Amino acid sequence: MRSQSLFRYGRRTLVLAAVVFAGLNLVAAFHAWRFTHFTTAASPHTNNPEQLTPLQKLGVLLTGIKNPKPVNAQRPDFPYTTLHLRSPNGRLECWYGPVARPRGTVALFHGYTSSKGKLLTEASHFRRLGYSVLLTDFAGNGGSEGNVCTVGHHEAADVATVVRWLQRRGGPVLVYANSMGAVATLRAEAELGVQPTANVLECPYGSMLETAQSRFRSMRVPSFPMANLLVFWGGVENNFWAFDLDTTRYATRVTTPTLLLWGTADPRVTRPETDAIFAALAGPKQRQDFAGSGHEPYWWKHKVLWKRRVARWCSRHALVR
Repeated sequence: MRSQSLFRYGRRTLVLAAVVFAGLNLVAAFHAWRFTHFTTAASPHTNNPEQLTPLQKLGVLLTGIKNPKPVNAQRPDFPYTTLHLRSPNGRLECWYGPVARPRGTVALFHGYTSSKGKLLTEASHFRRLGYSVLLTDFAGNGGSEGNVCTVGHHEAADVATVVRWLQRRGGPVLVYANSMGAVATLRAEAELGVQPTANVLECPYGSMLETAQSRFRSMRVPSFPMANLLVFWGGVENNFWAFDLDTTRYATRVTTPTLLLWGTADPRVTRPETDAIFAALAGPKQRQDFAGSGHEPYWWKHKVLWKRRVARWCSRHALVR
């Protein structure tokens, strides 16, 4: 009798564990899909985790984020032409703003749930420094085709498409990219053979797993095992192994001169992540930290410092190759 009772208890425990495990995977798969697929619904995007109330955080955990496709709410106030380039991910929409007798061209790439229209201040600064600019919506964002966003993996092919198109036109090509765009740039250089003249990269995260974990930390809930499951399903649903999306590993194969920028109050990209990426970069490198800045444009709080560091770096490398 005792052995039969233990057997039934053990079986019920295993069944319960299997149900819980299946439930966690279903929730993770649902969240991964919402995180990597934009909708066309006209609804506001869910606020950043650190801005949510406890009740709102519970709602997000139960229903997933609202993730409408980013749009370009602003247009350049400088002369520009709209271009379309064909990437493996679909047709990309770009804004090309040439200047007379350029020192080179700066390709600008945005972050997650953003668009090229959010980089107009940066583009204007580069134009004043004497560079033509090319701003691009990653596939799935803004005016580009699709609705999928892999937070840096597939987007590397978009970076490669743009940089190679500019290089065929001649002259130095510099990359300015933030967050997801910086990750995509490092992967494009490490794994797709792209080599621009120089990089200015803002706050790339250390790995897909680390950025997923940071989202849970921001919501003050345990990251394990849901962050791991979220990364697993995000990769499965988008045809890549997301645990290999490792920016620090990419950096070991990047020889392009790189200026790495980071805000000391960034709630999503930690100092250890940034330290590891900077240490791993294989080429000439410099770093600038911005005291008190979060995961945001650094010219918001440090306009003079940001302008000076970017100008000095670009001037140093524009005529290298």
